Parts: sequence; structure tokens; C-alpha cells
Amino acid sequence: MARPAPVLPPVGDIRALIDGEGRLAVRVTPGARVEQVAIEAGRVAVRVRAKPEDGKATEAVRRLLAQALDIAPSRLTLLRGATSREKQFRVE
Repeated sequence: MARPAPVLPPVGDIRALIDGEGRLAVRVTPGARVEQVAIEAGRVAVRVRAKPEDGKATEAVRRLLAQALDIAPSRLTLLRGATSREKQFRVE
């Protein structure tokens, strides 16, 4: 059975949360049942199926966030939070 497509908000809603220096704060939930990007309490919340081991969840977040922003994953750089649920990415 095919996995359902991830739930994504409108691109403009996410872009509105990027600060003047191109930074985007993200709250991550690894090991979720459904992949999703949502805006909760004025910030981006990302849920991914990947487990938080060996950077797999962080990479899954980067790919899903890139899909939500309609950009290539290479245009997202992790600034901080490699081992934390609170991450910050630079959007180029």
C-alpha cells in the first residue's frame, strides 16, 4: 500500500515565518505516524516518520520542508539543532 502524501500548508504561509536573514525555526516530531508540516502557534511544526538516529530524522525534515517550500533540499542549511527537536534552517 502506498504512503499518503504529506500534509503541507500553503507555501506563502511558511515563507511568512522566515526572518530577514533567511532563518526559519522548526519544531520536529520524529517517529510520527503521518508526515506533516503545519503552522502551530506562529511557528513551523514538522512531523516525520524517520527515527531520531544517525541524522535520519533531520534529513527527513530537510526534504519535507524543502517540498513544503517548493525548493530543492540543497537550498536548506541546518544552522543549529542537529540533535534537538528545536532546529533552525537557513533558506537560500
